[in-house]
Amino acid sequence: MGATYPDIFAADGVHSGLACGAASDIPSAFTAMRQGDSRGNPYRQTGSSRPVPTIVFHGDRDTTVSPVNGDQVIAQAKAGADLTRTVDSGQSLGGIKFTCVTEKDQGGRTVLEHWTLHGCGHAWSGGSAEGSYTEPRGPDASREMVRFFLSHRSSDA
Repeated sequence: MGATYPDIFAADGVHSGLACGAASDIPSAFTAMRQGDSRGNPYRQTGSSRPVPTIVFHGDRDTTVSPVNGDQVIAQAKAGADLTRTVDSGQSLGGIKFTCVTEKDQGGRTVLEHWTLHGCGHAWSGGSAEGSYTEPRGPDASREMVRFFLSHRSSDA
């Protein structure tokens, strides 16, 4: 959406999902969920030549949507741009370990963030314990996404 409608969306956020165009019907969706998009160039679908600010969260033990999909979302959003990569690791207050890879443009602005949640399956990180498919012990994905989105507000907002 960010690459297709940059005048509407300043940034994208994906949690445990597929890259744009990874599937075209239900059978290909289930295949992509298991093994990612195996059809080639990860940024061919959008046609974008500029990176799309994107934040991704994905559990490394997700058996519903393979973690390779998070890698493909980031590759597609990067659109071949030359960015500076930094790798940080930490642990949430609830005890979930994570790795966060950030990629910055030449101006030092973070364009991509990829959070890998170690030991987590297919669940929203930081979600309520009362919900389904939530991991309340993890870093708060909602808070981190809002932070990321606010850092990419358009100048006329």
